[in-house]
Amino acid sequence: MKVSIFGLGYVGAVSCGCLAQDGHEVVGVDVSEDKVRIVREGRTPIIEDEIGDVISREVKSGRLRATTDATAAVMDTDISLIAVGTPSRANGSLDTQWVERVAEQIGAVLARKDKRHIVGVRSTVLPGTVRAEVIPALERASGKKAGVDFGVCFNPEFLREGTSVKDHYNPPFTLVGSDVEADAKALNGLYEKTAGEKFTSSLETAEMVKYACNAFHALKLTFANEIGILSQQMGVDSHAAMRLVCQDTKLNISPAYMRPGFAFGGSCLPKDVRALLAYSRAHDCEVPLLQGVMTSNKAQIQRAIDLVLATGKRKVTMLGLSFKEGTDDLRESPLVMLAEALIGKGCDLRIYDQNVSVARLVGANKRYIENEIPHVSSLLVTDLASAVEHGEVLVIGNAAPEFKTTLPALLKGCKTIVDLVHVGELKNLPQVEYRGITW
Repeated sequence: MKVSIFGLGYVGAVSCGCLAQDGHEVVGVDVSEDKVRIVREGRTPIIEDEIGDVISREVKSGRLRATTDATAAVMDTDISLIAVGTPSRANGSLDTQWVERVAEQIGAVLARKDKRHIVGVRSTVLPGTVRAEVIPALERASGKKAGVDFGVCFNPEFLREGTSVKDHYNPPFTLVGSDVEADAKALNGLYEKTAGEKFTSSLETAEMVKYACNAFHALKLTFANEIGILSQQMGVDSHAAMRLVCQDTKLNISPAYMRPGFAFGGSCLPKDVRALLAYSRAHDCEVPLLQGVMTSNKAQIQRAIDLVLATGKRKVTMLGLSFKEGTDDLRESPLVMLAEALIGKGCDLRIYDQNVSVARLVGANKRYIENEIPHVSSLLVTDLASAVEHGEVLVIGNAAPEFKTTLPALLKGCKTIVDLVHVGELKNLPQVEYRGITW
């Protein structure tokens, strides 16, 4: 393919060299004459392992060249990638002026180009930026319609400084977001020589994936540091401990728990996080990330309360009370906290959970419900149909199979569903006003 890459910084230079090495005809574009001259001379404008040799070789082969002429670059290629910087402003917000400026440059050329052209954004931008800023800039300058006269995609990079060439060929996956499947497929075609799966998504999903990945990396680093702080204080080898943590690819380094939903609860997670926090306070160890875990969890419970109360309806049925499906454990269930809050706000509440029956409970669960939440236990009903009939608002609190299979047939009349666990089957049912807690 013939591709022009706007921006000869870190991402742009690596993309230029590697895509040329993959056999594509590549034109690097930059406003800096110095960067363009450096690439023309077969040198790298950045300090990065391997890329100098790649650029030198590909310039000599003729597959890579550089220019300051945006018009010629767009006219001579089929795809343009935007890889300019998006620095932080003083208040932390993202400065996207260079992305928009390049989009206007490309759009001005597209006004005179008959052949369909695809514009791919590689710069990291917040979800909605391509649709709200890049596409309008392209359309204004070109007088043409995105998705009809030219393609627009978001194509995030997953390159780490120091290993970017290796990462180009062995990324976790390749992702292209677009409104037009054919455009996404064409852009994915640039990466035929890269390993891993190729995915397509909406523009906004692709934009969010890049931010989610970077935020998760920052989170992991901070988490490891805080575990290290506590380990050092306790006389534990922090590196040995975290190496073993990472051996768990079933729960720790895996998709487990990585689904947006309601707050966590149960007999382990809240108790154990609190124990670490109590220890950290007693020994003057600052662990703000771990402290924030409990704060964020509490905020998610409040979000559910607000969602229910915002309906303005008093007759509420909660479907689920234990902290997750398939258990009768009520200890520190966030659903119990939700129920208590709704009672306190004057809601006419009923609760259904096939695994929670006062008559069957024994041991700690029996003591808990009798001593701690007797007012909640009195609201339990044993029949799903009558529970559904009572509620103007139905709160889906866990992912019990019957809420997917049996519940839809029981919905009669207008119901508001507040879904805390993403039971997607309920979203498009007739006569249902559906509200998800984070979707």
